[in-house]
Amino acid sequence: MQNEILIASFYKFIHLPDYRALQAPLRKQCREAGLRGTILLAEEGINATIAGRPDAVEHVMDILRRDPRLADLEIKTSFHHAIPFQRMKVRLKREIVALKVPSLDPNKKVGAYVDAVDWNNLIRQDDVTVIDARNDYEVQMGSFRGALNPGTESFNELPQFLSQRLDPEAHKRIAMFCTGGIRCEKATAYLLEQGFDEVYHLRGGILRYLEQVDPAESLWQGECFVFDERVTVNHSLQKGRITICDDCKVIVQAADKSCANCGSGNFL
Repeated sequence: MQNEILIASFYKFIHLPDYRALQAPLRKQCREAGLRGTILLAEEGINATIAGRPDAVEHVMDILRRDPRLADLEIKTSFHHAIPFQRMKVRLKREIVALKVPSLDPNKKVGAYVDAVDWNNLIRQDDVTVIDARNDYEVQMGSFRGALNPGTESFNELPQFLSQRLDPEAHKRIAMFCTGGIRCEKATAYLLEQGFDEVYHLRGGILRYLEQVDPAESLWQGECFVFDERVTVNHSLQKGRITICDDCKVIVQAADKSCANCGSGNFL
């Protein structure tokens, strides 16, 4: 059967002082259920993408939600014909998404959530500065019309861009987005710490937007990069057509023998 594999992405900023003790049981539960993917655990929360049979994914999600701190976990879902991961990894990290600003705590305060159905109305407004919180190679594959591209190679470069390009006095309203919501949520916490007052972020990220917004009304252009073997997904959340070099992340053609940018033949 085609597209019988469920891919579930989720995250939550929540204080998990016992995150180290969660690693082994969670890895065991996922492997016993036949799941593959990556789960990151840190004191600031959980960030994951897992894939497998729908009943197996739901089983592990039920286990996670038994923890009162994770009871309201929301997932973004898509389907594929095979599991797009090689193995199951549960890793311990200092941050579930690395901005590398030690004083920042998204569990205290983040920007205002905007649901996918309300996103178009927000970003169409002339006084709203729209920022893509993803890395440059992701933006090249697709983004929202008119969004600023910070041109970063890694997420921890974003604070420098924000501090250089934005001014609380000049940029009164800021809207940020990313793939699943985690990066833009953390980035809004940073902006609030820097003195910006009216900061928004897309709830559930691009994946939730593609799921809920009709393509005829969509302001999304291109495909969305995902961190698995599919490389990108289209507006229907099916595997996209873009191929990239795994070494330098430049878009290449599947028929090419080597990357014109770096010479590698290692394509995703």
